[in-house]
Amino acid sequence: MGFQRRTHTCGELRPAHIGQTVVLNGWVNSCRAHPDHIFLDLRDRYGLTQIVIDDTHPEMLAACQDVRSEWVLCVRGKARERLPDKHNSKLATGDIEVVAEEVTILNRCPTPPFEVMSIPKEGQTFADTEQANEDLRLQYRFLDLRRPTLQRTLAMRHRLNKVIRDYLDERGFLELETPLLGRSTPEGARDYLVPSRVWPGQFYALPQSPQIYKQLLMVDVNDKYFQIARCLRDEDLRADRQPEFTQLDLEMSFVEMDDVLSVIEGLTAEVFKRCIGATIPLPLPRIKYADAMLKYGSDKPDLRFGLEIVDLTEFHRESSHEQTRQFVERGAVIRGLVAKGAADKFSRKKLDEIKDYCKRLAQGEHLEVWIDAAKVQSDVFGSLFEKFLTAETRQAQRQRLGAEPGDFFLIIGTSKEEVTAQAMGMARNRLAADLKLVNPTTKDFKIVWITDFPSFIWDEDEKRFAANHHPFTAPMDEDLANLESAPGTVRAKAYDLVINGYECGGGSIRIHSPEVQSLMFKMLGMSPEQARQRFGFLLDALKFGAPPHGGIALGLDRFAMMLADTTNIRDVIAFPKNQKARDLMTGAPAPVDAKQLKELGL
Repeated sequence: MGFQRRTHTCGELRPAHIGQTVVLNGWVNSCRAHPDHIFLDLRDRYGLTQIVIDDTHPEMLAACQDVRSEWVLCVRGKARERLPDKHNSKLATGDIEVVAEEVTILNRCPTPPFEVMSIPKEGQTFADTEQANEDLRLQYRFLDLRRPTLQRTLAMRHRLNKVIRDYLDERGFLELETPLLGRSTPEGARDYLVPSRVWPGQFYALPQSPQIYKQLLMVDVNDKYFQIARCLRDEDLRADRQPEFTQLDLEMSFVEMDDVLSVIEGLTAEVFKRCIGATIPLPLPRIKYADAMLKYGSDKPDLRFGLEIVDLTEFHRESSHEQTRQFVERGAVIRGLVAKGAADKFSRKKLDEIKDYCKRLAQGEHLEVWIDAAKVQSDVFGSLFEKFLTAETRQAQRQRLGAEPGDFFLIIGTSKEEVTAQAMGMARNRLAADLKLVNPTTKDFKIVWITDFPSFIWDEDEKRFAANHHPFTAPMDEDLANLESAPGTVRAKAYDLVINGYECGGGSIRIHSPEVQSLMFKMLGMSPEQARQRFGFLLDALKFGAPPHGGIALGLDRFAMMLADTTNIRDVIAFPKNQKARDLMTGAPAPVDAKQLKELGL
């Protein structure tokens, strides 16, 4: 019969279609061949339908004996009800089957390097089979994309983009495009550079974000801009990071921080509701950066569990243990946390493993450090260091920790506050994993804003201040006077959106004054000439009536991770790079011809 356009998808047929002649196109999911009949499960992205080829068409039966998984077929036949004992409740099409009258093999397929999908076994749900090695799946990504989980994820990403566009369009935002080829601005992550053939020895940079362009858009009358933008950064990879990624880029004029946060909170609630049916209570909570670092040891805290951290430095200032007392006198910061009722869940070996883990975290900075982990007991010292405290101080420390007999506690001290905070934060996450405090089967979303970030961080290698977010972030109005005299105390009008311990967005109110922007560049070690060379166009634009403005960028890949309930960003991208930034399917990056290099002057 040759190819015929389908009349229905493989997930569409129901009892109402019984008796109708239909045409289906798809891939063979499985084949069970017998001398007098063949059962085929035909699959497309909409579902799966059972096809029956029987001996009423002997030539077709013989021709299909060699059909195998992933072959592409066109089937014309009549829908009929399955026998009463053959109904498959796991399939949406499980009440019917199609008796083939004509079958055309549109394409054959060699044995796949891994199984794409199979029919669920007895007692299982209709789900993917066990996955093959990830590198193998990335090499054959065109096959891997046939997996239902990836199909569902890509469909969810489509809905995510549509919800974003609809929501922002209803609120007067314009979707505008910004260039992919721009100027390299070496502040922040490394740029991907593109050599110019027309201008030998000169380079474009691919955008790390549309940051400067969207600010320039605010100088005109486009007061509400957004873009679903592709961005590229040449940085080290992690499970939640890729060299190229997608972000929702948004900017607004004549706004303060609350205006931006209100728009994003409404958008976030709409996305979760429309994409996965989850309700997000509004308004979202806000935590100041300093409080987040103290209580959770991280500026992207996972709030699905407790294990809050408390400061214990004062309790050890009067310790009878001389080394500890001197440690505190030299500026050490000591913090601790308690896992309620967890004493019996840790053996001595496990306690030692946790201590060693924390030491490795803290000693990476070559700092003085001590770790104390123990089970809380009422009649004996649970901790080596407790015995050097007075009974009154020991009781006060336990009250601060909220420690009771049967609990487990961990204390870390280092000679640098940020290292103590980081070590405690990573140990907190490790304990939560060990104690299984997060139920992976429960869709629990804890979303929070982190605000009041420091404007600057100290770069120990270059012995200068660097921008904590980027150089265009406005300082708090009340801290502006300290910009030159005490930059370490200056807070930024910056905010991050954190979901279950992942930073899923970050933004700020921008500097709209050319004088303040020039001063910011000065504080980052740029001379007026360097600032003019790198950012002269921005400084000029700010002089021409730039309004107060601010915005945010939401990492849509990480957002999709949350919605798809995965911790691997490659699970939500159609064609991702691996952890070494290689495309295993196409072989990129790859050498190029000498002729191409010569044309580029390289």
